[in-house]
Amino acid sequence: MEESGQETLIKLAELLTRASWRLRKNERKELAPFGLTFAQARALRVLISAGDPMRIGDLAAKLEIVPRSATTMVDGLENAGFVTRRMDPCDRRSILLAPTAKGQDLIARLAEERTASAETLFTPLSADEKLELLRLLGSIGAESL
Repeated sequence: MEESGQETLIKLAELLTRASWRLRKNERKELAPFGLTFAQARALRVLISAGDPMRIGDLAAKLEIVPRSATTMVDGLENAGFVTRRMDPCDRRSILLAPTAKGQDLIARLAEERTASAETLFTPLSADEKLELLRLLGSIGAESL
């Protein structure tokens, strides 16, 4: 019996959700001792990848959230010692955010965990299948890597 388009979509959504959950499971263990959320870890990754200190408004734009939510997120990161805030020397009304060494260490550790989890999850796929999956997920709006 042939599967309907709706059944296929439901199965795809379920499988993608399960795969995502498996990848997040280990990250959750790493974040728990710090009381951090996935969103805070993502914000910290964005700050680190920026290379230079970033304004909260720019961080919010990159995360596609409102600045007030970014402020709350950064409060937790700052309280945990993962980011610092300082006045922008070019615009004293603006605050610049920068990751601390502790924040960079955490993200490096999370990257190692994420890689190990991904290796386990994607083991059944050949190298070509992994590249095809990457292409397919990119075509439906995955963030640029």
